[in-house]
Amino acid sequence: MTKTVHLAVYDTFSDWETGFATAHINRELWHREPGAWQVRTVGATTDSVISMGGMRVTPDMALADLSPADSAMLILPGSATWETGALAAFAEKAREFLTAGVPVAAICGATFGLASAGLLDDRPHTSNAAEYLAMSGYSGGERFVYEPAVTDGDLITASGTMPVDFARAILGRLEVFEPRILDAWYRLYGQNDPAGFFALAEYEESRAAANAS
Repeated sequence: MTKTVHLAVYDTFSDWETGFATAHINRELWHREPGAWQVRTVGATTDSVISMGGMRVTPDMALADLSPADSAMLILPGSATWETGALAAFAEKAREFLTAGVPVAAICGATFGLASAGLLDDRPHTSNAAEYLAMSGYSGGERFVYEPAVTDGDLITASGTMPVDFARAILGRLEVFEPRILDAWYRLYGQNDPAGFFALAEYEESRAAANAS
């Protein structure tokens, strides 16, 4: 059965923050279960939106039609409007997901939105800076963790400057890759270590040989 990860899209969404995650979820190379995953976009409506980078995206579905039962994860990128409260409906959908035990991953401004909704008050979390989240008025400041990305059960949070670490947390939580492949993937994309590339190439060669035999 195909497992679907939903990427939230809205005007000025920060396209670079989620690119590593969505590309490697949607691309079956190195997957533990090739062909098992897909990414679909969800907007407030199905009207087109424009990303921070100027890309026009037409959502696959509207937020009101998204059920946690039909999703493996909801990914929330930052944008220029989270701090205004304009995207509160997406934070409420995140609450619905977490209540249902379905993972949510939020980065940059999306963490502000979750903080404003009270979803970070009782969970270890991170963001761009502790001072940034404090402006939301939330009461979870003592649970702030100074790390690029933090996973607490079904919730992943990350700094907007750490898209690769965010992707690693997402890929790990979903178990898209085997642990040793995720390690090699991060060495390549997160640390620019050529050893990661060769480990991934060796894995592909061994899998191709096994499939041919």
